[in-house]
Amino acid sequence: MFVTDRLLNCWYLTGPTASGKTDVGIALVERLRAEIVSLDSMAIYRHMDIGTAKPDRLARSRVPHHLLDIVDPSDEFSLHAYVAAAHQTARDIVARGGHVLFVGGTPLYLKALLRGICSGPPPDWEFRQSVHHDVQRYGAESLHQRLRSVDPLSAAKLHPHDLRRITRALEVHKQTGVPLGHLQLQFNEPNDPSACRVFALHWPLPLLHERIQTRVQQMQRLGLRQEVERLIDLFPQLSRTARQAVGYQETIDLIAGKIDETQATQLTQTRTRQFAKRQGTWFRSLVECRTVECRPDLGADQLADQIALSN
Repeated sequence: MFVTDRLLNCWYLTGPTASGKTDVGIALVERLRAEIVSLDSMAIYRHMDIGTAKPDRLARSRVPHHLLDIVDPSDEFSLHAYVAAAHQTARDIVARGGHVLFVGGTPLYLKALLRGICSGPPPDWEFRQSVHHDVQRYGAESLHQRLRSVDPLSAAKLHPHDLRRITRALEVHKQTGVPLGHLQLQFNEPNDPSACRVFALHWPLPLLHERIQTRVQQMQRLGLRQEVERLIDLFPQLSRTARQAVGYQETIDLIAGKIDETQATQLTQTRTRQFAKRQGTWFRSLVECRTVECRPDLGADQLADQIALSN
């Protein structure tokens, strides 16, 4: 096991979904002579473009983008794999004489890069399968109780229904004999905000909800259903991580006839608002983040100027 370094010599642009990170990021690149590294846990997947709101071909032709489309949707991709890839990509960019700009809204990725993580043992798929059977038989609460008995620090942080992270904590304890909560104590040690260049876009809630509503409608106009149909044909079994992408499960249910188009739209909008709320909670908890207030009369160039001058 090892602890990754903190990646503090980079720029970070984050914010909730639909906050305008892509446009501001591209404008910021022109001011920093930077290359963009994706900070998005869903944009890593190939063939998932519309629902993840990836930068389009024009944007990617104008500005170098990294860590997009690096694995198939049927593959699992861990936090540790992302951190390792991000560190290597950052080193490569710096070696070329450029600056590194991370752009995206996955808070766990952001926190891991800023504070480092302890790399635990590799996945034990047989153990995870046995845990899955236990949950089916005894329920999620029993799994959370099991974690409390061996790793109370992790149990206190995790929701009883967060089965993926509870399983990982149990897996680490089984293989190492050390609670994951103890290994990750450094994860809660913040950096001096003045030593970081981390900027979080923030919209008043009513305006953010309007932007989310527009975003979902636009995804559907662009062909989200057709994208998901192709995805199902190519990969009948999506990975557990890929299935978490907002809008995809709702569209799969629409295609299967379980819900109609109106329900799919409403469910996707609701899930997106809930996701944005969770993102906001994370960003407020990270003292490294400097809030950038957004308004309809401020364009991407103006926000980029504001950020570039804040350093």
